[in-house]
Amino acid sequence: MFKKLLSILLAALMVFSFAVVFAGCGNEKSTEKGSDGLKVGFIYLHDENSTYDNNFLTAAKEACDKMGVQMVNKTNIDESDACKEAALDLVDQGCDIIFADSFGHEDFMIEAAKANPEVQFLHATGTKAHTEKLDNFHNAFASIYEGRYLAGIAAGMKINEMIESGKITKDKAKMGYVGAHPYAEVKSGYTSFYLGAKSVCPTVTMEVTFTGSWYDETLEKEAANKLISDGCVLISQHADSMGAPTACESAGVPNVSYNGSTVKACPNTFIVSSRINWAPYFEYAIKCVQDGKPIDTDWTGTVATGSVELTEVNEKAAAKGTQEAIDAAKADLESGKISVFDTANFTVKGETLKSYKADVDSDAEFKGDTEVIKDGIFEESKHRSAPYFDIDIDGISVIE
Repeated sequence: MFKKLLSILLAALMVFSFAVVFAGCGNEKSTEKGSDGLKVGFIYLHDENSTYDNNFLTAAKEACDKMGVQMVNKTNIDESDACKEAALDLVDQGCDIIFADSFGHEDFMIEAAKANPEVQFLHATGTKAHTEKLDNFHNAFASIYEGRYLAGIAAGMKINEMIESGKITKDKAKMGYVGAHPYAEVKSGYTSFYLGAKSVCPTVTMEVTFTGSWYDETLEKEAANKLISDGCVLISQHADSMGAPTACESAGVPNVSYNGSTVKACPNTFIVSSRINWAPYFEYAIKCVQDGKPIDTDWTGTVATGSVELTEVNEKAAAKGTQEAIDAAKADLESGKISVFDTANFTVKGETLKSYKADVDSDAEFKGDTEVIKDGIFEESKHRSAPYFDIDIDGISVIE
């Protein structure tokens, strides 16, 4: 009788433990307790099946392991009250730092931050930390436009190879770009990609189409095929599934992906990929909390900080000399010899921009409030971490 009762109690205890670990919203995973007692919570829009979210997941584990802190992950958290609920649950679990990875999480993170001033809340791609002026709410991003510019050079090199081999003529040098939404972040990205390609292939043009979703494999594949059928000879993207890369592999069209290599699935068409490495920021924020120091309201990582990276070039698909061209341009970016958004390198309706007021404060009317061109350079991500380049330049057309 005693043995039977003991078995029932043990089974009940196991069920209770399982419920505690997986309580809250979304799929949750917790590491063992950190060596210094610090606990960091992470909120992701999707899970490891999204290239975007998987990039954060990988960096979070790397940083937490290196810093010896506990990590609690919540995946598949919508841009809704579900985010606030997830954040509050992480607070209840004792998290000292809570991070969310999607633009639409921001307002809900701010609500949670206001209710919990003793906890530090970090948010990627957000725009409101500098106007909210909360000591415990922070935005972060990286100069990924530099990475996209370098990836664009790889694209331009490939198109030059097509021209030289007679596969296409100079007037057919047209790229395609699958974007999620027409936000400044996406515009900044595809413009820098285009400018990188144009720096080595002067006749290149680009068509952009939007899916209206950060992650929709079917729509992204359809968008890529639409661009290919419209004469685009190379495709890139700012969307998070394998839809565009696999469409390119099926069609035999070169592809520059985002947030990680797709060479295993697309060995014949993948050229290179740029990504933000979030580990340096996570390590920085954790160290600030450990040392009792304030975290920057807006933090922008760069190529120099190791926050912007490119994968290895796939020599099977890339043009000869691509890696050397990327390395040379990277050195010039780091030294300041070149700037991605040098206004001498693009026009708007045939004119060179002399002045531009960007909507840095993101007011409801979307009015420009900050002059962002200085000495002929559009100063992207200087006045806040999130991109605010939202200009339609010549050479890029948006199709429905």
